[in-house]
Amino acid sequence: MRCAAAVLAAGLLAAACSNGAPPAVSLTHVSEARVVGPALDGSDQPSFAFRTGRPLALSLQELFHPRYNVPADPSMVRTLLVTGDIIPARGVAWSAIDVHHDYLWPFRPTADYTRNADVTYVNLEAPLFAGCPVNPNSSFTFCGDARFVNGLTLMGAKVVNLANNHLTNYGSAGVSSTVQLLDQNGILNSGLGPVAVIDVRGIKFGFIGFNGVGRAIDQAALKDGIARARQLADIVVVQFHWGKEYERQPMADRGVPTPDDPVAIGHEAIDWGADIVIGNHPHWYQGIEVYHGKLITYAHGNFIFDQMWSEETREGVIGTYTFYGTRLVAASWKAVRIYDYGQPVFMNANDNSTALTTMEAASDELATRLGEPTTKPVPALPPPPAFAPLKAP
Repeated sequence: MRCAAAVLAAGLLAAACSNGAPPAVSLTHVSEARVVGPALDGSDQPSFAFRTGRPLALSLQELFHPRYNVPADPSMVRTLLVTGDIIPARGVAWSAIDVHHDYLWPFRPTADYTRNADVTYVNLEAPLFAGCPVNPNSSFTFCGDARFVNGLTLMGAKVVNLANNHLTNYGSAGVSSTVQLLDQNGILNSGLGPVAVIDVRGIKFGFIGFNGVGRAIDQAALKDGIARARQLADIVVVQFHWGKEYERQPMADRGVPTPDDPVAIGHEAIDWGADIVIGNHPHWYQGIEVYHGKLITYAHGNFIFDQMWSEETREGVIGTYTFYGTRLVAASWKAVRIYDYGQPVFMNANDNSTALTTMEAASDELATRLGEPTTKPVPALPPPPAFAPLKAP
């Protein structure tokens, strides 16, 4: 019976082929044994850093749109926090002392955040000494009461940059009193010659500072200073006081003799061995640049200041720069707004997002001008590692 059925089926197939009619029997390919298991999810992959044990090269894309976590070994991570300009003088002193009766008042809302870093590095733009007069109308001659040093301690400042255009407002005596006061409170300083070195769990940070406001930066001294810091430290941090005020883009201040272009000076600092460049003075936060794989921050805006006359001068960013070993691998910024002539308060989420968008746009504008990669388009993710095909049991 089975043989007859086979012969009949063969005959029908042959007849169909001979007369051009469609075959009466449909032939279906039967697969091998079905593989039972979860479908592969190509997006569910370990991060690039986890797979390779090394972070990506620094770029604007990764800084503003990070797609990879910092490698997971916490013993390798060091953080550097940087603020904008601090001037505990003029309106700040008046508001803190005469209105709020509290020398710590300018620092209180942000102190828990700013001291939560391995090194907090700030720019102090006024000498501090006992008997400094409180004068909200003191124009451009600044000094702060010595008791403001307690605010620097509260916010966790470990290094204070003194290379700026207001440190010498009260002459060499004001400078000496400031340095002595900082020393007494365990705070190092940069900008007066010696390298400030801080050992953070076996990795040494070296800090130097240079003022380019009202005078040209001594480039020979800059090159020598970086070389000296390179001998003493694993990570060299250079802070500059530079550029034209009230601008979103870094540019030379044409109002001073032999003005320095911050972009050119920043590039030279990196070329001569700096690991990160910190900028301040313009009173507006500006964009950043990644030059030869190193970060240049051109301005952090105001931090503790009394310039309440515009939204831009009331704003600033606090930068946190994360190193893995001796390599900068990530950065983040939190925006602040100044109230009551001297107290920075963190912005709400929407305003913070707007500030960071502005900062990113300024960075892209600078990158476009310099012919460097921008944050857009964000490059495609690297391909996931190949997986061996699943086999049937």
